[in-house]
Amino acid sequence: MVSTYAPAGLLGVLTPQANTTVEPEVALLLPPGMGMVTARLVSAKACLEDRLIEYFERLADTLGTFANTPLEAVAVACTGPSYLIGPTAEDALMARLSHHLGAPVISAAQALVEALKVLGARRIALVSPYPAGLTQASLGYWVARGFEVVAVQAVAPADTGHHPIYGIKGDAVSAAIRALDGATPSDGVPSADALLLLGTGLPTLPSLSEAACARRGPPALSSNLALAWRACEALQGRGLAPSGAALEALIHCPAGTGWRARLQTCCQAAPPAAEAN
Repeated sequence: MVSTYAPAGLLGVLTPQANTTVEPEVALLLPPGMGMVTARLVSAKACLEDRLIEYFERLADTLGTFANTPLEAVAVACTGPSYLIGPTAEDALMARLSHHLGAPVISAAQALVEALKVLGARRIALVSPYPAGLTQASLGYWVARGFEVVAVQAVAPADTGHHPIYGIKGDAVSAAIRALDGATPSDGVPSADALLLLGTGLPTLPSLSEAACARRGPPALSSNLALAWRACEALQGRGLAPSGAALEALIHCPAGTGWRARLQTCCQAAPPAAEAN
């Protein structure tokens, strides 16, 4: 079935209940002709870790809220649960859901893993907006996936009433990237092959655009960028053989083309004028 507004494929996106970043970033990253519908991962648990684990425990039920929507792939835009349950349980869960749905179900962490493999990256540096405990869990995840973490740079949480990650501004993310770029590794510590901006709630596209223009260091990836790339590959029928060329095009998107042009238009949009009393 070809949708009027998604002739190149329809993607289902699952995002945490209060996340305000996934939908706008994925919408900017998807090429014209690819559409998306979204559903919310919900939990009433008070503890962050318990809430994240319940998101994954209820994934099958959340997928069911799409009913008979003709989805061709599903992107699970939440990385925290992957770090907490580990790679083996994560891969098994996504495989079961894919079999049940009859279409690829891909987590953000899996997408990052595949992107790193396509880039040939083994040594990684992390920009983390997480609390210390979740950052530590992420380190264990990346090591278990076969990567060497050579540096970690924290991003200070935002002081907002909404959420300490979702309220972080792009300039704080850019500052964290510059801090990693300016660090001098101690003797014997290898430099990174890639830089990961963790968390689907972290607003990363302005910083990735800036990095593509100004940096000469290793490629920078975010959870949403990797997930959008991997979802596009699935929608285009490439299955388990993702295209390195498509990933490079997203990372190094030239000014004036693709998502960077759409981002610039979005960020420059003026707010509507206030109505006269």
